[in-house]
Amino acid sequence: AMAAAAAGAFSLREVLDAFRGCVTEQREVLLEPYLSGWRGLIRFLQSLGAVFSFISKDAVAKVSLLESQQQRHRFVSLQSMVEQELLAGPAALRARPDSGCRTLLRLHRALRWLQLFLQGLRSGEPRTSVLCTDAYNASLAAHHPWVVRKAATLAFCALPSRDAFLEIMNVGPPEEAEAVLGEAIPYIADVYGITQELLERHGLLDLP
Repeated sequence: AMAAAAAGAFSLREVLDAFRGCVTEQREVLLEPYLSGWRGLIRFLQSLGAVFSFISKDAVAKVSLLESQQQRHRFVSLQSMVEQELLAGPAALRARPDSGCRTLLRLHRALRWLQLFLQGLRSGEPRTSVLCTDAYNASLAAHHPWVVRKAATLAFCALPSRDAFLEIMNVGPPEEAEAVLGEAIPYIADVYGITQELLERHGLLDLP
């Protein structure tokens, strides 16, 4: 498994480890492991082929944007980034298409979809197209134009089987994959919840 991971293959364990290391005792979300978790999730999306390219391409762009913000300003956590950017005032923030806050919001919405999708995979529903569509409708769909929604829903019909998904997780037999999913999902959910609360508190959930 290590060799596969080294070759750039996806492994669910790296996502688990990253999100597990995300949250401090003060309930801050550390930027470094957050981005690392996202890089793993992007590899997961890419290993599924073109079906998810409309989401993975966007995620790749957003992750590298956040990386450059982090390097430029030495942000340690999502909280410090948001607070720093808010100092410029809400109007200035709304006017910036490349702000860390806006970028984070886009990733945050996609993370919700992935969380719901992974929960669905774990639940045992065999029809992955149903799982994926339900997860999408409950998260990203509201933020996508009709054309994208139509294309996404069509693409989901071509998804591989649940077993194929569990195999892509790269952690051994299906029951092992289910176990690692069971471990990873609460960490992802926790990071999502803290971020949601942070964005909500500062009125950032609808940044254009």
